[in-house]
Amino acid sequence: MIDLDRLQKTTGIIGNSDAIKQALEMMGQVAPVDISVLVTGESGTGKEMVAKGLHKFSKRAKYEMVTVNCGAIPVGIIESELFGHKKGAYTGAGDDRKGYFETADKGTIFLDEIGETPLETQVKLLRVLESGEFMRVGDSQTRRTDVRILAATNKDLGDLVQQGKFRQDLFFRLKTVTVNIPPLRQRIEDLSLLVERFALEFTRSNDIPYRGFMPEAIRRMKQYDWPGNVRELKNFVESILVMEKGERITVDMVEYKLGMSQPMSQNQNLPMLIQQSPEQAERELILRQLLLLRQDVETIKAMMGQGGAAVQPVPFYQGGDVSDLPKEMQIDENSHHSIRDAAIGDMNLEELEKEAISRTLQHFNNNRRTAAKSLGMSERTLYRKIDQYDLGRKIKRSNGNNG
Repeated sequence: MIDLDRLQKTTGIIGNSDAIKQALEMMGQVAPVDISVLVTGESGTGKEMVAKGLHKFSKRAKYEMVTVNCGAIPVGIIESELFGHKKGAYTGAGDDRKGYFETADKGTIFLDEIGETPLETQVKLLRVLESGEFMRVGDSQTRRTDVRILAATNKDLGDLVQQGKFRQDLFFRLKTVTVNIPPLRQRIEDLSLLVERFALEFTRSNDIPYRGFMPEAIRRMKQYDWPGNVRELKNFVESILVMEKGERITVDMVEYKLGMSQPMSQNQNLPMLIQQSPEQAERELILRQLLLLRQDVETIKAMMGQGGAAVQPVPFYQGGDVSDLPKEMQIDENSHHSIRDAAIGDMNLEELEKEAISRTLQHFNNNRRTAAKSLGMSERTLYRKIDQYDLGRKIKRSNGNNG
C-alpha cells in the first residue's frame, strides 16, 4: 500500500475532506497494479492530476505517459493520431508515422474525455485494451503495444450507452476500477487549503506581496458554486491577487470579482418596491442607499447629543404585506413617485436618485468603483447617471478642493 501522505504531496491533490481521502485511498490501492482505470469528475476537478499520480506510482513510472485529449482531435484523423498511419494512407500522409499507442509502449496512455471518441474508433480501442493489438491506418500488419490505459470523462458514460453514443462492452471494460473526483461544491471545506496553496505558489513565483484573505472573504467564497471547480478557483485566486496589487483580500473584493450581490439581510429592512419595472428596481437601490446614509447621520447626531428636534426613524419593512408601511413610504407604478421625509423633504425619485449618487460619491471621496458597488449598480450605469445629472463638474470641483 502506498503512503497516502506521500501520494498527496507528490500529486499536488489538495484537501482533507472525506471525498478526497476516499479518492486518494483508491489511488493508493490501484496505482501499483497494472490495470486500466477510469477517472470521473466534472471539468476542472483535477482528473489529469489523478492520472499523473497513478502513473508516477506505477511499475511503469520510468517510462513515458502520453496524454491524449480525445475531444480535441478531429474525427477524420483521430485513428491516425491514436494508431499511426502508413505512407500514402490518405492525402498528406507522406511518411509512415507512429501513433500515440506506439509512442507510449511500455508506459501509460491517458485518454482524456474518452466520451467524445467516435463509435468507429471505440471498436479499435476495445481491441487494443483487451489484446494490445492494433493496425496503423492504411496498413494490413497487426502490431502490438504494451501500455497501461487510463481514461477520464466528465460525462456519464452509462447515459451515453443508453443513448447509443458509447459502446457498452468498452464501458464495462473501462469501469472495472473507477476513481471519482468530486466537484468543489461537494468538498467546500477544502477551499481554504486550496486558496492558500494557490496564493502562495502564485505570489512567490511572481514576486507579488501577499497579505492573505480575510476570513469573511473565505466564507463568502464558500457560498459560491464554483461551476468550473478547482480550475476556476485557481484562476480566480491568481486574478484577484494581480488586480488588487498585494492588498489583503476582503469580502467586498471577492463579491465584486465574482459578481455576487451583497447579502439581502443587510438591506432587507428598507422600503420595498411593489411590482418593479427594471427602472424602478434601479431606483429602489438608490433609495435604499440614501436612506441608509440618512440613518447613519441621524444615529451619529443622537450619539453626540446634538441639539435640534429628533428626526423620526424611517419605518422599516420587516416582511409581509407592504401595505402595512406608512403611505408616504409606499411606491407603486401608479403613485406620484415621491417621498416625504423629515430629513429629505419632498423629492421625486429622479431628484432622490441624483441626491443619493451625489452623497455616495462624496462619501467615498469620488471613488466611482466603490460608489457603484455601494449603490448596487454597474460602473457603466453610474457613469451614465453622472452625465445625466451633470454631476461631473461637481466631482471635479470636489477633487480640486481636496487637492
